Amino acid sequence: MRVAVGLVLCMLLASIPISSAQSDTKEDEAWPGDPIDSHVHMTWAALTLEVNGWADDYPEIVDLADVGKSELGKSLWVVRISDWSIENKSDGSAKEVVYIDGGHHGNEYLGTALAWLSAKWYINGWAEGNQEAIDVLQNTVLHILIMLNPDGNDIDTRWNINQVDLNRNYDHYWNTCPTTQPGSSAFSESETAANSAYMNAEVADADLYVTMHTGVWIMLYPWGKWPEQPADWELYHQIRDDVNDNISSIPIQNANQGLYPNCGTSRDYGYGVMGYPTFTFETDDEQFVPGSFENLNDRLGEEMDVMRFLINNVWYWRARLDVQSLEVSDDEVTIEVANHGHASTSNATLQYLDSNGQIKWTSSAFTVNATNSTMVALDTSGLDSSEDGSWQMYYQVRVINASRWVAEEIDVQAITLVAEDEASFLTGFGLFNSLTTIISIIGLAVVMKPEDEDLANNCLAEIQEN
Repeated sequence: MRVAVGLVLCMLLASIPISSAQSDTKEDEAWPGDPIDSHVHMTWAALTLEVNGWADDYPEIVDLADVGKSELGKSLWVVRISDWSIENKSDGSAKEVVYIDGGHHGNEYLGTALAWLSAKWYINGWAEGNQEAIDVLQNTVLHILIMLNPDGNDIDTRWNINQVDLNRNYDHYWNTCPTTQPGSSAFSESETAANSAYMNAEVADADLYVTMHTGVWIMLYPWGKWPEQPADWELYHQIRDDVNDNISSIPIQNANQGLYPNCGTSRDYGYGVMGYPTFTFETDDEQFVPGSFENLNDRLGEEMDVMRFLINNVWYWRARLDVQSLEVSDDEVTIEVANHGHASTSNATLQYLDSNGQIKWTSSAFTVNATNSTMVALDTSGLDSSEDGSWQMYYQVRVINASRWVAEEIDVQAITLVAEDEASFLTGFGLFNSLTTIISIIGLAVVMKPEDEDLANNCLAEIQEN
């Protein structure tokens, strides 16, 4: 019997074209899997060896975490990739956070492969001196859970070992759509419980979450339960238009309309509960077949182009308010705010803090649309801003209620104090601003004696020269 099996394998291997066998140009880029059931399949054991090798070979950029166990006790590995020699970005601000997971469905190997390649691309790029990879890792922390369902993966099934569809087991309208195998309750499975725990504990501030699957070539954004557009439709439509105009023709749609009604998904949990901008990235279902192997960089090259765009531009996937000017009078403050991000915020407020950092006053809420500028006048009756205090903006980074709040100090140079009786003489740069000085000299010239006019003219000429 063993001889017969060996002969069959030899015949299969002999049928593989030499050109295909040579398509893996670099051993370190090869997908570490084996042909099985018309797929090229990476076992959990092979993945474990791979990610531990990354951590051993590249400790300066790779940190490996065991974040939970499958129902059968297999470790769920998260590969964390960044330039660990740098705590913050060069401007002192915190690095952006990206979260990626793959392998919810054990038989969707290309989705798992895309998560694997998302890690591998930046590790290889760093090692080879690729400037794009270097820039990303100096400014971003990538968290990548490549295989969420190792038990289902190893027996080539969609479900986990309990016959539960992990991507219907999240606590967001759990079991409220027509579905199969959602589990006995939300987070009844150890895999989804571990994933949500990691989201809440380690990547709560992420500005991008992509969950990777295989089926129909499409990218899906919330909601799966409803056909209506999500609150942050401006952000999703901007990303869709940028991707389709410049990178790929992949359809990008609301999940309910683009696929079918689906509830309890990690995508909608990530957006509706965590407040991330989220996508389900579905690769096509033409999985690897013996005789037609391709290097992953070629097979999923277009998908990686899209992922690189999303990661490179993660800074824009939230509201980024920038106060251009703030003019304070006795009973009103006028503020001009620019939004450099691609997400709107619907409840921004201006706050005044005393010298101890305690909030003394908060304005009424106002909206700043994506990539837009807003001028708003706010009533400050009862506010005493004469002491040595400061101003800050307080707002949610996206419209969805679950999104996080940020408090950002306003640059003092944007602030102008205007007294009712001295409005012509006070500017944001102080009494000795050159414009203020010129106006003052012109005012003095009106009351000067004729013999003093030459002195005034000389002063004006000197100011103009300087």
